Amino acid sequence: MSSIRDLILEGRKRIVRLPLSDPALESRLLLQKAAGLSDQEVLTSPERPVASGIAGKFFELVEKRRTRVPLAYLLGEKEFWSRSFRVFPGVLIPRPETELVVEKIIGLSTKQEESIVDVGTGCGAIAIALAGELPSARFIAIDVSRRALKAARINAASSPARRIRFVEGRAPAAFKGLLPAESQDFIVSNPPYISERDWRALAPEVRLFEPKRALVSGPTGFEFFNKLIRSSARFLKPQGHLVLEIGHGQREGVLSFFDEAWADVRSFDDLSAIPRVVVARKK
Repeated sequence: MSSIRDLILEGRKRIVRLPLSDPALESRLLLQKAAGLSDQEVLTSPERPVASGIAGKFFELVEKRRTRVPLAYLLGEKEFWSRSFRVFPGVLIPRPETELVVEKIIGLSTKQEESIVDVGTGCGAIAIALAGELPSARFIAIDVSRRALKAARINAASSPARRIRFVEGRAPAAFKGLLPAESQDFIVSNPPYISERDWRALAPEVRLFEPKRALVSGPTGFEFFNKLIRSSARFLKPQGHLVLEIGHGQREGVLSFFDEAWADVRSFDDLSAIPRVVVARKK
């Protein structure tokens, strides 16, 4: 019977060649998933024997990871804003750089009663993180994917946030039947912004497993930005804000879509010094 240490070492050997991976960490997390063990149990009892049935489940997970299935899908969760979010195939995995979107909205918020729309909510990461930080705000979270909304509702049910209305729809077209004119303090989105050409060059973990429509907006990658920026001015209150995540190299293109309806249009860099978030105020 193999020990915890033996299995982690063997798992590490099997996934060591995967690009952009942390084999030791991934092997440990996959064993914890297979065995139902905590961090403390694994780290403090490395010689503990593991039943052959559990070892078999572990190696099944390792083999799936070797085929480039994203680690988050195998674990069934991904951390964002210091909490765990349920994710599964067909649901976009939240990225750490998206936390900058949450930071900017918190910084702009009055902390009073506000109305916030999250466009393309996915697993609900942005809306749920904000609901935990802004207890007086009300939220509408929109997504075209029923599968994504299923994950978002699961995540909201396990959080203290109860002020999020989840809506299936294709934004910004869905705004017309959903939002009164000039009714929102914030419209926020981590939209699809990858071009068809760039999609073909993405890592297999993304290209083969994550939902394409949550990532790709069209031939140029700017299609959704253009629609959302043009529509948002109608539904934001005067002095309301539009907050967008953008992709690498997209800053100038996105800024070009803002017209005279907007003021204080600014971009902010992520921790890698890449322009990642654009914030604009409606006049």
